[in-house]
Amino acid sequence: MRKSLLGLLFGAALLTFNCLAADEAAAPAGLKVHTMFSNNMVLQRGIPVKIWGVAKPGSEVTAKFAGQEKKAKADAKGDWMAILDTMKENSTSSILEVSSDNGNAKFENVLVGDVWICSGQSNMEWVVSNTNNAQQEIADAKYPEIRLFTVAKKPAGTPIKTLQGEWKVCSPETVGGFSAVGYYFGRELNKDLKVPIGLINTSWGGTPAETWTTFKTLESDPDLSPITERYASSLTSASMENYKKELAEWEKNKGSRKDDERIKDTGNKGFEQGWAKQDFGDADWKTMKLPCMWESIMNIDGAVWFRRDVEIPGKWAGKDLSLSLGSIDDFDVTYFNGTQVGTTGEETPNFWQAPRKYTIPGNLVKEGKNCLAVRVFDHFGGGGFGGQSKDMTIRLGDENSVISGPWKYKVEYSVVSNMRPQAPMGPDNPNAPATLFNGMINPIIPYAIKGAIWYQGCSNTGRSYQYRKLLPAMINDWRREWAQAEPGRDFPFLIVQLANFLAPAAKPEESGWAELREAQSMTASGVKDCGLALAIDIGDAKDIHPRNKQDVGKRLELSALKVAYGQDVVFSGPTYDSMKVDGDKIVLSFKNIGGGLVAKDGDLKQFAIAGDDPSSPEGSATASKVFVWAKAKIDGDKVIVWSEEVKKPVAARYAWANNPEGCNLYNKEGLPAVPFRTDDWPGTTINNR
Repeated sequence: MRKSLLGLLFGAALLTFNCLAADEAAAPAGLKVHTMFSNNMVLQRGIPVKIWGVAKPGSEVTAKFAGQEKKAKADAKGDWMAILDTMKENSTSSILEVSSDNGNAKFENVLVGDVWICSGQSNMEWVVSNTNNAQQEIADAKYPEIRLFTVAKKPAGTPIKTLQGEWKVCSPETVGGFSAVGYYFGRELNKDLKVPIGLINTSWGGTPAETWTTFKTLESDPDLSPITERYASSLTSASMENYKKELAEWEKNKGSRKDDERIKDTGNKGFEQGWAKQDFGDADWKTMKLPCMWESIMNIDGAVWFRRDVEIPGKWAGKDLSLSLGSIDDFDVTYFNGTQVGTTGEETPNFWQAPRKYTIPGNLVKEGKNCLAVRVFDHFGGGGFGGQSKDMTIRLGDENSVISGPWKYKVEYSVVSNMRPQAPMGPDNPNAPATLFNGMINPIIPYAIKGAIWYQGCSNTGRSYQYRKLLPAMINDWRREWAQAEPGRDFPFLIVQLANFLAPAAKPEESGWAELREAQSMTASGVKDCGLALAIDIGDAKDIHPRNKQDVGKRLELSALKVAYGQDVVFSGPTYDSMKVDGDKIVLSFKNIGGGLVAKDGDLKQFAIAGDDPSSPEGSATASKVFVWAKAKIDGDKVIVWSEEVKKPVAARYAWANNPEGCNLYNKEGLPAVPFRTDDWPGTTINNR
């Protein structure tokens, strides 16, 4: 029964997310060309280019471009596809014309070059306007040969019936809201290759890799099938009944608002009633565990208040505190002990995903119980707290108190959301298995591309060992579905390894983040035509979205020059190759040393070493090595590692932590060494579910 239900759900989803828009397929009387084709696009050089759409069944369709004329015939459903022959790069503006006896379309300012998919979660979605030196970067973004396409997201709970987006010429007017990693990568390629570059941003913050992978692949692999089993178990009868009730209410009221209509704030009535004050009685308020998007609990738009008590230690009293709430969708006013300490409104770019960071003045801070209150106003789509638990903190210096978890909440003002209710982890949920493959990758296929760049992994750090299987499976899915392999190679796939994040560890320890980075580097080295770009030295301990996306783009470009374009360049930092034990020391050998190994800014740091004395009794299946900080020095093209605490070393690690602060092994070209371990202990993150 369970498999039958899943099959029905995903069968319906695949119909909804077909490469050809559902509304086009339903009424193919007139000629329509797929949304991926618009003015200002870039067509891929070097391989045949497919052009497709719908037309009157049986009609002949002609595509003309750059001296080519190709014909196709619409099938019984109205689907048609014309294929242009391989073309060379061309920076001269051209026109693509598509015609049939029941319509025609003309697309102007078309270039021929290289097209790259830019996908992943929030660090790929992160826009140029939120990066370092953003104002100057935007002013300088005058690159008419770079073209930008963003696949529009639909709110969670809304089926993506039609791909939405259009190609735009890169300019100061268009670049600010585009993927920063994508833009900085494309800019470097355009400068070095002197060819037009098309960038397709299809990303969604906070999403796990399984939502970008086909359901068939997940279900058929024993190491990945727990994902689909967990999904199936979420479809309980109680949750489905609640969903049906909300859906019925939405169906009854959906005509009262347009799909994209924003509601207006009717005024801060809660503050007038004292809801921000510490002595206000909130005993009758309901409880919600934050962070949370409230559509999972109530399908409304409007204003919702959140309150919680915060216990302040005596040594913090009277001092300015740093408050972090993660992202809030859409707007907020935040109070501490009844006084406003911060607000974010429409004046803030990308307000729905901007991290809330406010200062609590010391004159408001007292020892013991204090009150934190947040009024959130959602004018459209999803509403609530969209960050992660670790994003919600109150901090004084290096000390912090986590404030995620149970909060009291009360609805001040609401209307029924114009967003379709979200099925419980169903195919409309962006985190559900295969949902974003179906909704944001499949609709692009088979638009001809050069390759893909990928920045994702934070949402899978709790299942890092599984990522060894999951990421290669996803890559193989994409390549199989695109089916555009050049002779002897698949399209290149370039991975950004997770940046350093969270507080540095006082001593060596197991790390889900380190283990996921390992899975990423294993994929890059073990899957054909893959590459890796590091961010291990440019992260931010306090921010999961580091602002330095320029170096990420440059390192991706170096990887592309090697993997995608076959250039003889130093594209990677030192990569662990082998080890040998020499007395009480370990000697490490490396590949990709470029001009030689260097220790940046002093002695080598973040090396650890372990002896042959496991922490559990001999023979225990759970015995793990005990690592201690090690000294390390460069000896030619090798690194020697040792510790006075370890007389018989057996394993070494480098930069093996959530945030290996100060890791400083580089090559002379300035590229950081890839984190590694010589042992293969899976640690505590092997949970594959």
